[in-house]
Amino acid sequence: MVRAAVLPAVGSPLEITEIDLPEPGPGQVRIKLAAAGVCHSDLSLTNGTMRVPVPAVLGHEGAGTVVSVGEGVTHVSPGDGVVLNWAPACGKCHACSLGEVWLCADALTGAGSVYARRSDDGSDLHPGLNVAAFAEETVVAANCVLRAPEGVPLTDAALLGCAVLTGYGAVHHSARVREGETVAVFGVGGVGLATLQAARIVGASKIIAVDVSPEKEELARRAGATDYVVASETTAREIRGLTGKQGVDVAVECVGRAVTIRTAWESTRRGGRTTVVGIGGKGQQVTFNALELFHFGRTLSGCVYGNSDPAKDLPVLAEHIRAGRLDLSALVTEHIALDGIPAAFDNMVAGKGGRALVVF
Repeated sequence: MVRAAVLPAVGSPLEITEIDLPEPGPGQVRIKLAAAGVCHSDLSLTNGTMRVPVPAVLGHEGAGTVVSVGEGVTHVSPGDGVVLNWAPACGKCHACSLGEVWLCADALTGAGSVYARRSDDGSDLHPGLNVAAFAEETVVAANCVLRAPEGVPLTDAALLGCAVLTGYGAVHHSARVREGETVAVFGVGGVGLATLQAARIVGASKIIAVDVSPEKEELARRAGATDYVVASETTAREIRGLTGKQGVDVAVECVGRAVTIRTAWESTRRGGRTTVVGIGGKGQQVTFNALELFHFGRTLSGCVYGNSDPAKDLPVLAEHIRAGRLDLSALVTEHIALDGIPAAFDNMVAGKGGRALVVF
């Protein structure tokens, strides 16, 4: 038996309870978790913004050590450090055939499987976003496991599984920020902090962080922000004032709210790029008129998982970490136990802090 955070139903509070994990079957890997990040996507699963079968063990950003492997698994062995990949590409669908593995049509099929059972009543449990990282141990499909980069502690490597890949990819793959360009990042949570660091790494000349909380300014500047704007009705005007009345070359929205997306768009210069990373609900409607779409010539694009290929991007990120360009500790504002996840959700709702990290 292992302890895990179970979502019994959408809208219900998490329950910290014991679960029974089977031994890994063919093509599966059992992992002892070292750490798991508490991501806004996990919160979106609890409130129904994103939907997966329930009851489920949540958590999708994690790293740990291989305990055992099933038949046919050869790329990792017991004792190996690994990073969990919650959206593994099938390699066969139309998106994968185009090289757009982050849009794989079958990436989340594993979330519908039964992977464990509650110890108290034997009821079936689903693995959240495929990997069920909010648990002391988990069993996942082999394609959800990547070797952890050498020289990176597993507690840090957990952040690579979502926040860092997403923030880095938003800058490098989706918006394709170039050296010397100006960037605004909306939302200074875990993904936003990773995005700020990625903009600094690429050599952006001005990096403006935007958040509703004045208390996050120090966090943002540590991650690479050159300027900080407390979100208000005048945010777009303030950003234009910081960029010679032009607006930024690139705005990255990490919140997932209609008003923030619209403000990010208005903060972008004519011909610039607005990238939406935040996951909003269906009720968050963003409107544009036909004339402004023509006149401003901006590009508005969604960004899934940073438009990243984890197998290719993890080695690049590891090199940035070893060279001191990427500081994973700057993303984490709280280390917690498994029991602390509900409070971490409350902090996210309240807009407090960066990434909370569950350390096992």
